[in-house]
Amino acid sequence: MVETGNTNEIGDLNLAYLLLAQRLVREDLATAMFRLGLSRELADLLGNLSLSQIVKLAASSLLLCRFRFDDHPVLSALTTDGKNLALQQAHAAILLSGQQIEVAR
Repeated sequence: MVETGNTNEIGDLNLAYLLLAQRLVREDLATAMFRLGLSRELADLLGNLSLSQIVKLAASSLLLCRFRFDDHPVLSALTTDGKNLALQQAHAAILLSGQQIEVAR
């Protein structure tokens, strides 16, 4: 059973994520789709949600964002101590771009 404190923290995280994701989608759709790993359909849906819909969706006890460093090469590219931060970030971006985009259902 999920504790109330954890549920509130998940809801807060969901709300912050959804508001940021919506802002990214509205400012630059293509970049948002790449950075968030969203399909066009999901990005369009997210961009068109009202504030009340976002608040209601965020109240879920399920974490709505997904961490995309779920495989070793991506995590390694992001955490390896290197002298060239820009090169590390480019490497991580290349690895992430090769992952499949989530398809909205």
